Amino acid sequence: MFRALVVEKDAAGATRASVQMLDEGSLPEGNVTVAVEYSTLNYKDALCMGSGGGMVRAWPHVPGIDFAGVVETSDDPRYRPGDAVILTGWRVGESWWGGYAEKARVKGDWLVPLPKGMTSRQAMALGTAGFTAMLALIALEAHGLEPDQGEVLVTGAAGGVGSVAVALLAARGYRVAAVTGRPETAGYLQSLGAGRIVLRGDLSDVVAKPLESETWAGCIDNVGGAMLARVLGQMQANSSVAAVGLAGGAEVPMKITPFILRGVNLLGIHSVNVPFIKRLMAWERLASELPMDRLEAMVQDCALADLPDLGRAILAGGVQGRVVVDVRR
Repeated sequence: MFRALVVEKDAAGATRASVQMLDEGSLPEGNVTVAVEYSTLNYKDALCMGSGGGMVRAWPHVPGIDFAGVVETSDDPRYRPGDAVILTGWRVGESWWGGYAEKARVKGDWLVPLPKGMTSRQAMALGTAGFTAMLALIALEAHGLEPDQGEVLVTGAAGGVGSVAVALLAARGYRVAAVTGRPETAGYLQSLGAGRIVLRGDLSDVVAKPLESETWAGCIDNVGGAMLARVLGQMQANSSVAAVGLAGGAEVPMKITPFILRGVNLLGIHSVNVPFIKRLMAWERLASELPMDRLEAMVQDCALADLPDLGRAILAGGVQGRVVVDVRR
């Protein structure tokens, strides 16, 4: 038997999440069983603890799109009992039972080894958010971004992806401008390495001009919507924006002028079905490049039973940084 956060749906369509004891026979099919140590909280997780957000198709369901732990049993020759592993993506926690449990059964293809020098708790302090931030940085650098080119903007900077992005960029020697709608987070963002705080209101208004002064050497955008349109018009020539989120909406009210007259690139970042080699490279870079003291500064810990309340908070924009879930509590 093991503990898990189980989401159930009644005949009227209402959902309820609670911590329950489950039998190992209830786990889905898979060739690797993992004793989960830590998980984390993402926006998707919050949706999957409620209505499912269109991602969950069958109930009861165990959410948790990320987890880190130790292999218990394996029919995959790449993994043996005792191996420390990480899982992010692959629709685990959505269409497949996830990491909000003391045990998980998955496909070996979805796992990566825990990098040397990184603990399972640190891995989940990063989770999908940190992994996505690193994928965005890799894409920007592949398109020519270098630290001496000017300020790099991070929108939605106080959230999970934004917090890690600020810390990563600063650790790499970039000058970081962090956008936030909560002025009280300024000190937090500066502690992660932000050199300038930009208030959300300064970028949220759509302007008539398709192009403004060339300001940003690069951008990691968590917001989308009108803010993305505004930022694209402020990018330096031949620079790039890595788009990782759409908290501000999926509609981008803009003209194609920045792409044509300034050669701006808009790079879509998708973290779910990333090939193994690229996934491994991103985790190895996180382990070697992100100062762990900055990682710790953005973390709050919780137990399984805390997750429903925290899920509602993250949907309301009330969670700062990263939440690490000790599934054994």
